[in-house]
Amino acid sequence: MNRILYLLIIIITSLSASAQINELGIFAGGANYIGDVGPTNYVAPNEPALGIIYKWNRSPRHSWRASFTYADIKSKDADSDMSGRQERGYEFKNTVKELSLGLEFNFFDFNLHEPDFQLTPYVYTGISYFWSDELYINNGETRRLDSKGNLAIPMTVGIKSNVFENFVLGFEVGARYTFTDDLDGSNHSDYPQLAFGNLDSNDWYVFTGFTLTYTFGVQPCYCAE
Repeated sequence: MNRILYLLIIIITSLSASAQINELGIFAGGANYIGDVGPTNYVAPNEPALGIIYKWNRSPRHSWRASFTYADIKSKDADSDMSGRQERGYEFKNTVKELSLGLEFNFFDFNLHEPDFQLTPYVYTGISYFWSDELYINNGETRRLDSKGNLAIPMTVGIKSNVFENFVLGFEVGARYTFTDDLDGSNHSDYPQLAFGNLDSNDWYVFTGFTLTYTFGVQPCYCAE
């Protein structure tokens, strides 16, 4: 954990050295998982998620963004509306620690140095690297192994506004397509005989919540270099 935060601080510091304007703040909300155990609702946060966010605003329309988010994810077959899953009765809980880097694009100009009220929807994507425990389920009992890292693609939509001076408040929903099918213990590579569910479909997890960032830095010119 300390190494992850140290890496994020290095990235933020290196960007800030030549930054025109910066945002630093928090994400607070919930997380849910989509896969082979439990319900398949796309946006249904059932565990808390917390994170830190840094943005370097390159123009009123786009910014480079780095974040670290920590969340638990869990699901139960008993909560599914599919009779087969209800009868199976599996459940699991895992932890996700995600470092994400990418580009945030504003649909409308969002100039942080203008005092007038501003509002814009935005999208974010890039690349995420996350750590989670390896799981497998044997005789209905979830077994936990060591933590392992995997890649994911973030796909986020949100809306934000400068509702307070030097503060930006946003709300976003961010789905992550992962490159693993074992967040839920359904397809561990060491136990192929215990695999279940759709083995051709990888798992997803979703972060839903609010962002609050503080703006600082020199006033940008937003001009071509």
